[in-house]
Amino acid sequence: MLKIVHPICCGIDVHKKFLVACIATTDDKGVTTYKSSRFSTFTNGLRKLSEWLCANSCTQVCMESTGKYWIPVYKATCKITLAHPKYVKAIRSKKTDKKDAKWIENLFKHDLVAGSFMPPLPIRQLRDLMRYRFKLTNFSSSEKNRIQNCLTVSNIQLANVVSDTFGKNTMAIIDHLLENPDDKDFDFVPLLHVSMLGKVDDIRLALDGMITSEQRQKMNIILQHYEDLGKCKFNLESLILSLIEPYARELSLVCTVPGIKNLFSAIAVISEIGVDMSVFPTAKHLCSWAGVTPQNNESAGKKHSVRISRAGVYIRPLLVQCANAVVKSDKHPEIKSRYLSIKKRRGHKRAIIAIARILLTAIYHILKKGEPYNSELYKKAETIPASHEITVEQAILIAQRDGYSIIKEQ
Repeated sequence: MLKIVHPICCGIDVHKKFLVACIATTDDKGVTTYKSSRFSTFTNGLRKLSEWLCANSCTQVCMESTGKYWIPVYKATCKITLAHPKYVKAIRSKKTDKKDAKWIENLFKHDLVAGSFMPPLPIRQLRDLMRYRFKLTNFSSSEKNRIQNCLTVSNIQLANVVSDTFGKNTMAIIDHLLENPDDKDFDFVPLLHVSMLGKVDDIRLALDGMITSEQRQKMNIILQHYEDLGKCKFNLESLILSLIEPYARELSLVCTVPGIKNLFSAIAVISEIGVDMSVFPTAKHLCSWAGVTPQNNESAGKKHSVRISRAGVYIRPLLVQCANAVVKSDKHPEIKSRYLSIKKRRGHKRAIIAIARILLTAIYHILKKGEPYNSELYKKAETIPASHEITVEQAILIAQRDGYSIIKEQ
């Protein structure tokens, strides 16, 4: 029989309007009795849930993380073990609310549920704000795309002439077109920067289009929304900077990692993984949690799929973005050489994920030891031992890998 780790524990099946809780009490003889009850998710119902748990001397609770519905329950009850839904999913065709709660409780009673990583409350609040900032950035990008679509429909081909359609000079021209739709032959040269004076003829050709009244009104609405999003993002960033002040030291350490030069990129990393690395036994556990390691899928001694998991929805794209920036620079040859080596064998996508894992591993050790990034640790790993002997063919391959072209003398 499986060992009972928690003699008195509770499993909770959470829904939007109500939750079902099941308490299991195991006596010294191994006999387990169950009590089930249903509570409302209103605050009054959560108070009754806490009183019911205290009346039954239950301090260990396990529930699945269902949407956002688990958060009020997590705040209102005693010690909670939050489990991913895929680890506590009941058997098909045997699912009811009471059976789900009992199933969760039975798994938790035998310590078969791995609790999810839950950072402290300040980090969770910072994470919520950073994720909202990410959404605002996406909204702003969508509005910029809509403006570009309106210009394309109106045959205003500024995007084919200038590198940034939303630059200061270009936006001044667009604002003048929207305010003065009948002024087609206006002198836009005073609005241009000195560096753009060589494109005057091309810009004049690009402006030879027609903005209809409907498109002009639409663009005014989009631009107003775009400006409002910018103001909201500015106010949100001010709030985020005030919340990150207690973690100024950790923030400065994360900024030493290659590819993380933007302050808000470092804040996003801290908001996702926290600053206490003791919750992760090793760097491999953190990388697995962030979804930058291949899955284990082996049967009969044969490995099947080695795809990365779907974890790390927010932190993995950030790490990939930083990794792409690092491999394009020559400031960190220890990382770029590693990328080129993997890319030749496995391709660009797998190589970038490998670099993202290197960066996250570096962040783990930086926060755990309280030391800035040290490139020498990675350079030593790439250095060939002095006593190692290689053939001429191997030396040629090493030189070619580093970008040298081999010229054979006649």
